Amino acid sequence: MYPALLPRALTLSLVALVFAILPAAAQTTPDKVSFGTNWLAEAEHGGFFQAVADGTYEKYGLDVTIVPGGPNENNRILLIAGKVDFFMAANSLMSFDAVASNVPVVSVAAMFQKDPQVFLTHPESKITKLQDLKPLTLYVSKEGITSYFQWLKSDYGFSEDKVRPYTFNPQPFIADKQSAMQGYVTSEPYAVERAAKFKPGVILLADNGFNDYSTLIETRSDLVDKKPDLVQRFVDASIIGWYHYLYGDNAAANAMIRKLNPEMTDDLLAYSVARMKEYGIVDSGDALTKGIGAMTDERATTFFDKMVRAGVVRPNIDFRKAYTLRFVNKGVGLDLRPK
Repeated sequence: MYPALLPRALTLSLVALVFAILPAAAQTTPDKVSFGTNWLAEAEHGGFFQAVADGTYEKYGLDVTIVPGGPNENNRILLIAGKVDFFMAANSLMSFDAVASNVPVVSVAAMFQKDPQVFLTHPESKITKLQDLKPLTLYVSKEGITSYFQWLKSDYGFSEDKVRPYTFNPQPFIADKQSAMQGYVTSEPYAVERAAKFKPGVILLADNGFNDYSTLIETRSDLVDKKPDLVQRFVDASIIGWYHYLYGDNAAANAMIRKLNPEMTDDLLAYSVARMKEYGIVDSGDALTKGIGAMTDERATTFFDKMVRAGVVRPNIDFRKAYTLRFVNKGVGLDLRPK
């Protein structure tokens, strides 16, 4: 029987049924999401690649495209311009600066509980304490001078007289036994071991009071307001991805990373993951009870106060606008940590 010949009441019922079914069908189409990183693909981004590779994002109704950063890319500008949906912010200072500049972005999760910034030392020096670095020549980048080194000056009494430019080349440090070099715990020690055939000493700033968050998920404020469910799903799936990357089978994620950045060898990827676990870069502190991605007002306040004291940020900004706790601290993925 053709619909035109059906009784009017029955026809209307069928139409209502069709429209009732349509939203459910629409929900099966994943939301397209783009995530811009702040550097070339590497193990330090592994949890995000893992969530793509093992289907975690898909399970959360997301079709995620990772947009790698690099020396000639500025994915944060793309975030602000609405060209990507989420961005990997390197540290909390970027978030504070956004507030000071009235840029409408907000951090919604902190995937690294510890900033991986370190100083490397020569094994002969037997230096184990941060303050013992003060007599040495220190190789520090210009970005480091304007950020963590100002904290070293205010809290530890360091002097810029001992600083030399760090150009991301370890050779000056290797040649000078009375020196120390900045780096990331996940990469530069490996590079020095390969080049100089010795294992450098490592002093992690995060274990000496530099309690910055790192590798934050940042998004636009309007996305938080208009699509909080989308933000929540991206945060939750990313958290799950990080648990799987650290404690599960990360081969597929590493394959994606190697394809995008051939400099990431199997040995370097394995080294980086091992150091993240050894030093608690991702899974330590508040993350142990609140889940990966955790943030707290107390910690944000103490770090802000240190940066004000160091003259890095202005004291009159409303730093709590830099982040929201709405999407974290829910214990997502805690059951995935090995017992």
